[in-house]
Amino acid sequence: MNRRSSIQFGPGASSLILIFVVLSMSILGMLALINGRSDFQLSRRSAQVIEAVYQLNERAELRRAELDALVRDHADYADLLPEGVTLEDGALCWAEEDGLRTLDCALSVQDGRTVWLRHDMMAETEDDW
Repeated sequence: MNRRSSIQFGPGASSLILIFVVLSMSILGMLALINGRSDFQLSRRSAQVIEAVYQLNERAELRRAELDALVRDHADYADLLPEGVTLEDGALCWAEEDGLRTLDCALSVQDGRTVWLRHDMMAETEDDW
């Protein structure tokens, strides 16, 4: 009893396979497009945050240069401090803000020069993340 059974595909089987392959490739292409778009938006937002942080650092460094010149040129600098700068326990303290982030800064005066004591970034979270 040797029976041979064979499976034969009809003329529509190749069309069904082709439709399945095209549909699968279309879905994978759409997923790649969505993933690329999300990565682009995340990269753009990251660049905006980095730029804002560098701007705060630049403002802090400019303020430090101003205070360094003030300390170097004037022995009694406590009465000449710019607006926003306070003298707390011998340290010159101020904060740079941009609405979402605050850069808390403090300088110590040593030998007529300023030295960073504190340079801390604090950030609030955004609701649209």
